[in-house]
Amino acid sequence: MTSSTASAIEFVNRPPQGLVRHVLFDFDGTISLLREGWQRVMREVCIDFVRGDTPPTPEIESAVENMIDETTGVQTIVQMERLAAMVAEAGLVPPEQRLDAAGYKRIYLDRLMEPVRERIAEVESGKTPAEQWMVRGAVDFLRRISEMNVTLCVFSGTDRDDVRNEARLLGVSGFFSEIWGALGNIEAYSKEKVIREIMADHHLEGPEVLAIGDGPVELRNVKAAGGIAIGVASNEKTGHGLDPRKRKRLIDAGADIIIPDFTVGRELLDYLFPGGKA
Repeated sequence: MTSSTASAIEFVNRPPQGLVRHVLFDFDGTISLLREGWQRVMREVCIDFVRGDTPPTPEIESAVENMIDETTGVQTIVQMERLAAMVAEAGLVPPEQRLDAAGYKRIYLDRLMEPVRERIAEVESGKTPAEQWMVRGAVDFLRRISEMNVTLCVFSGTDRDDVRNEARLLGVSGFFSEIWGALGNIEAYSKEKVIREIMADHHLEGPEVLAIGDGPVELRNVKAAGGIAIGVASNEKTGHGLDPRKRKRLIDAGADIIIPDFTVGRELLDYLFPGGKA
């Protein structure tokens, strides 16, 4: 494993250069910070539902944290399906008081969206600049990579309409040819499905597809397809700098390259696109 001290780019592997034609970005935690804190909210919600009227135990807390770590990047409803299974398995809540995955999702989103709506209102009113709610350097990186001969897309586990609205709010939707997000039907959308269909529709092979994200799901999916995986291990509270726990999770998921944020974007592009083009 090698790294560049000057840039803080960490090369876990050195993927092929000059081959990328499609770039798939995760959104929350990779570009947008509007939903910063979602892990904390989900943790609180999940622990409350699993424990019922009993005090939380270290085992419950650990199981919830592991679930969130493993599923970061999938559709929220899939995470809530895992929660429903955990509630049933723990057996601390009477069956008649248990909810289905959709019910848990409604409660989780109601709680999560309280601060998110406040942040959106601040951006809409001009009280805070949009870039305050983005990973540092993201806009400049999107501008630079959009000048390469590549197609940029978003694929997110957040509901599609919300992703599209928040991308417009932050002023980045124009960089992407398509913005995908979770749909009502779980089978209709997944990051794995997006990668598979893009590769088939555009006749792409492995390293012609690059996924950039802060969750293990998109990195595992793209590596399984033979593509390139870049992990954004950013501290979401500050919007920049390395989060060691996230770094480890992304390396375990197969990241070829780890970056702390997009302030290293120019050097990253120099590596991916030698000569300034794909």
